[in-house]
Amino acid sequence: MRVTDDGPRGWSRPLHAAVLDATGVVRGTTVLDLGCGTGLFARAAADRGALVTGIDVDPDAVRLAADEVPEGSFSVGTAERPPPGPFDVAAAVQLLLHVHDPVAVLAAAGRAGQVVAATVWGREAECDVRVFGEALAPWLDPRPDAGPGVTDPDRLCPAARVAGLTVDRLEEVVCSFDYADDDELLGPLFASGLARAVARRAGPVAVRDAVLERLAPFRTAAGGYRLQNMFRVLIARPAV
Repeated sequence: MRVTDDGPRGWSRPLHAAVLDATGVVRGTTVLDLGCGTGLFARAAADRGALVTGIDVDPDAVRLAADEVPEGSFSVGTAERPPPGPFDVAAAVQLLLHVHDPVAVLAAAGRAGQVVAATVWGREAECDVRVFGEALAPWLDPRPDAGPGVTDPDRLCPAARVAGLTVDRLEEVVCSFDYADDDELLGPLFASGLARAVARRAGPVAVRDAVLERLAPFRTAAGGYRLQNMFRVLIARPAV
């Protein structure tokens, strides 16, 4: 099972802060949030005084983003066709894994922004959330080996160059996924289509037991769970 962007609310704050720090966002900075989702990154940018514009293909997410950041400007559209700008910063936070053509998104960001930031998960081995998939693996069909994806630095940086960007640097950020107890850990998992399908096949009790057994090494003294996950932040500029 590949990692997703689902996690306990608040997990992304260190990632958002890293992007804002790396791109020098301060009061008055104009920020384009590509694939803005429900507006959590936009909120972090606006809290620093940035002037935020967001775009997303999901109308419901755009409405939630507008509620989250009422001082921002949000619209429905694709990251490949963003507002023309220019913007000081164009950010694609946890977007590249969800688009058909990451190079096209990076190229669009480079046309719209003077500085481009893009974030991706680390390699699967660098992210503790992989253990959910390991727990469910006995009931899943073998996953075909698709080779390294855009989360691999050896693929991400060349993709940026193909998009017409000059890579400034690639930073690493570790974000903790903290769950207070078993219910908080298992609730989102059993809400996923994959886990529900496995539960129908194996039974919910067997799935619960397998997950908790696999997650035991990550249990905290307080009875919760902490999973450490690597993310990478690409900082680039349009090639001259």
